[in-house]
Amino acid sequence: MAAESGKYYSFSKSRSGGIVPALILPQGEQPLHSMIDPKREAQRLVSTINKDTRFLIFLGLGGGFLPEAALELTDAYVIVIDYNSESVAELFANIDYSKLSANNRFKLLIDPNNEELKTFILENYKPALHGGIQAIPLRTRVDNCKSEFDSAVSAIHEAIDLVSGDYTVQAHFGKRWFSNIIKNIKSINNNQLTNNETAKDRKLAAKRLFTPKNTIAVVAAGPSLDTQITEIAELKKNGAFIISADTAFPVLAHNKIEADAVVSIDCQHISYFHLFTAINSKRAIVSETSALDESFKAKPSRVIPLILDIASPPMLSRFPGFTPVFFSSGHPLARYFSDGCECLPVLDTSGGNVTYACLSLAEYLEAKEIIFFGADFSYVNSQTYARGTYVYPYFEKRQNRLSPLEAQLSKFLYRSPFLPHENENQNYHETTSLRFYRKKLEEKAKTMKAKIKFAKGLGAQISFNKEQLSENSYQGSEIREQRTENKIQPAEKNHSKFLEQYRDDIHALPPAENACGYLNKLDQKEKRIFTTLLPYMAAVKKRKPELSSKELIEEVKRECVKEIEKAL
Repeated sequence: MAAESGKYYSFSKSRSGGIVPALILPQGEQPLHSMIDPKREAQRLVSTINKDTRFLIFLGLGGGFLPEAALELTDAYVIVIDYNSESVAELFANIDYSKLSANNRFKLLIDPNNEELKTFILENYKPALHGGIQAIPLRTRVDNCKSEFDSAVSAIHEAIDLVSGDYTVQAHFGKRWFSNIIKNIKSINNNQLTNNETAKDRKLAAKRLFTPKNTIAVVAAGPSLDTQITEIAELKKNGAFIISADTAFPVLAHNKIEADAVVSIDCQHISYFHLFTAINSKRAIVSETSALDESFKAKPSRVIPLILDIASPPMLSRFPGFTPVFFSSGHPLARYFSDGCECLPVLDTSGGNVTYACLSLAEYLEAKEIIFFGADFSYVNSQTYARGTYVYPYFEKRQNRLSPLEAQLSKFLYRSPFLPHENENQNYHETTSLRFYRKKLEEKAKTMKAKIKFAKGLGAQISFNKEQLSENSYQGSEIREQRTENKIQPAEKNHSKFLEQYRDDIHALPPAENACGYLNKLDQKEKRIFTTLLPYMAAVKKRKPELSSKELIEEVKRECVKEIEKAL
């Protein structure tokens, strides 16, 4: 029997008593649910969802039977997307959704655009907590509003791809990031000066670094760098500021070109070999202790700023001949420390590679002109890196009769499949990762005010809208207005006390009951503390997939507290 009709819906009672909305269409009314028992129908559908999928997106609100069943039968976080606010208002005027709105695991999104939808998923979907994610259409409603819901599905897939990529990296590096950050925080404000460095050296290095620059040369380690050394030397002679990727630094040192800053973002110990290759004339791989005890054989005329992600290996900050300058990238713990204890420079590392980070530093330094060298983002003539980089002495040390140098270099070259060539005359090879890095750099270059050039090379061509860039004059004040004052200065707060408080805050987090509703139960401070643990959680989940979400949260809290206590 009809309850009431409106502009978009009519409402009738099902045989079991639930109110079922029906779309009012020119060809007649179309009920969105079963007219027999819509609640049972919804429960049957929800029971088919994988129990490890705890982030459910329902396309279309309807009578609310599906999201209500999901909240009752699972511990999932439930989102409903619907379009046309007038039609949704009509639903709320005729149906009681109080069970949904009272649940802190439920969220209704009305008329979201694609960017809003992607942002919502990126901010709320935590794979370590929620497991899988699934979009479930209310078919009759979706078919009636096909273009809007198709667009929403595309946005959901784009967001999932981004989250999945980040989660994969977190699962691999999350534990190492946390450990490195904690150790660096402990030592950052009482870092011992190296033998050939004085406090005056460090102060002068910081002052030179954070002065706006006119021309900056960004040096990457692609094979084309071998042919560009002369041009870099000429720029250096004419006063250009040289920012070197850590991988490229040995090549510059070998060619007697002194970098003005070296950037390193890798949390793995392989970064150590980049610096060691530059200072060890014997090109031998020895222990960390013996390397640090040696004098800086290729001693520079002045101390070089080493720009380190605070998640970098702690040993790098003790390397002779450099003054460490830590920055904060995307890790939530790095941001929490920077906001709460010491204001660190913030660099964009979302491009996923050190060349992109060098470009971010050049932007931070307000460069008017940026020239790239060695930025091939491809393997040229079966060569992975320029001559003089770490791979050659690294593999030379490990070669034997069964595994000669050529075999190891070949294995390194073919470790990832190549993408199809884009043209017949192409003499370089691209992988999925390298192309992704190139595209991200191109995207960033399009948004920058500086004049950007790429030295002629042999690798993949970098393309962006040069005409648009040339019309814009650089205004460094725009960047300064968007960031806090980040000049390098001595820390005024005790970092050990910060770590002690952080440890106590982790320990004080409430016990987990329902994993998907856990974040919603935390206050603002607790939520931020818990967010700093999420990358570590991804790593633990990969290592111990058998843990339930509740057990996972408690295990991560225990391990992180133990890690901090070990550093203290």
